[in-house]
Amino acid sequence: MSPIIQRLRHDNELVYKIFLMIFGSMFWLILLFGLLGALAKHDNKILLDYILYGLGIPAFILISAALYRARAYGNMILLGPKQLPELYQAVVEGAEKLSLPVPQVFLYNSNGVMNAFARRLLGGRYVFLTSALVEVQNDAQVRFVIGHELGHHAAGHLDPMKNLIMLPGHFVPFLGKAYSRTREYTCDSIGAFLCGDPAAAESSLQMLGCGCQRLNASLNGEAFVAQEQMMPPVAGFVAEIFRTHPRLTRRVLALRGPRLD
Repeated sequence: MSPIIQRLRHDNELVYKIFLMIFGSMFWLILLFGLLGALAKHDNKILLDYILYGLGIPAFILISAALYRARAYGNMILLGPKQLPELYQAVVEGAEKLSLPVPQVFLYNSNGVMNAFARRLLGGRYVFLTSALVEVQNDAQVRFVIGHELGHHAAGHLDPMKNLIMLPGHFVPFLGKAYSRTREYTCDSIGAFLCGDPAAAESSLQMLGCGCQRLNASLNGEAFVAQEQMMPPVAGFVAEIFRTHPRLTRRVLALRGPRLD
């Protein structure tokens, strides 16, 4: 893993990950002991349940991934040297800085929704960008978002085996959400690093909150972060602990100084 990732990783991400790994491993061990007990007792009903779930769930995941990938190839725009090469080059440069194999990147019609996300599909790395996002007339902002999504791949957030082990740990109240929020902080730091423009990194997050291309250049960063002081403490805390992403005002402040979560 790139040393850059270790330097930019949120301080608490590893802590939450360890707890998820512990709780997840305990769950899988309990299942294993249950299977061994069923084998010892020749309990065919329990063995059949293990077989059905053990084959059915992975099959569902693989089929879903295959269908989504087919949808992407058939209906989205795959970036490359001959397809939107300038946008693709931003992906290549970011991946090289992170010592990451260049993922396949798709651009798709989002009907006005500004968004981007990273996925692992059948072992491959993918990044998806919405049309509304790349329409903004600020290349540095787009590089920040691309860098954020590359960060999920480079930081190992989408590792299928580790996520499988941690999966049961997400049933522990608030733990999985807390881990997810620290991952977002990590990837914001990676995006800001690849972007190379602190102001553009901050404004990218405001842009996602506004969602209006025409007003993008007119947004006031200081006024935006001042909204954090207006947040009711109790309601703000409760709303946050149920979310997989930190609120945008906190993400902007995290880029400026000490981490907040």
